[in-house]
Amino acid sequence: MEIQGKIIAVLPMVKGEGKNGEWRLQEYVLETMEQYPRKVCFGLFGDRIDRYPVAIDDVVTVSFDIESREWNGRWFTSIRAWKVDKVQPETAAPIPPMPGNVDSFDAVAGASAMDGDDSSDLPF
Repeated sequence: MEIQGKIIAVLPMVKGEGKNGEWRLQEYVLETMEQYPRKVCFGLFGDRIDRYPVAIDDVVTVSFDIESREWNGRWFTSIRAWKVDKVQPETAAPIPPMPGNVDSFDAVAGASAMDGDDSSDLPF
């Protein structure tokens, strides 16, 4: 699965010791850029933390797996990222500015009609 958004928080790194040695978990909070933004907490585990460095205000696409586990009769869900790509800002052409005063634009366009100048090439 994938989700895209802006990183709004970097949570403290969690470290521990397991049967396979030391482990690290770095969690981030991403906010989607939709009409109704959603916040999603996801984690990078182990060497992926160093492979995909992420900072606050980065716009990223996160590829992840969702997993739920049961412990003492309660269920816990985690979102584990396996790839994080930074989104490059699009280089869109600038939009030309609109006239500042619409009334002055209308006055200039209508000036020749008011002067009685009938030399326009318009068919109407």
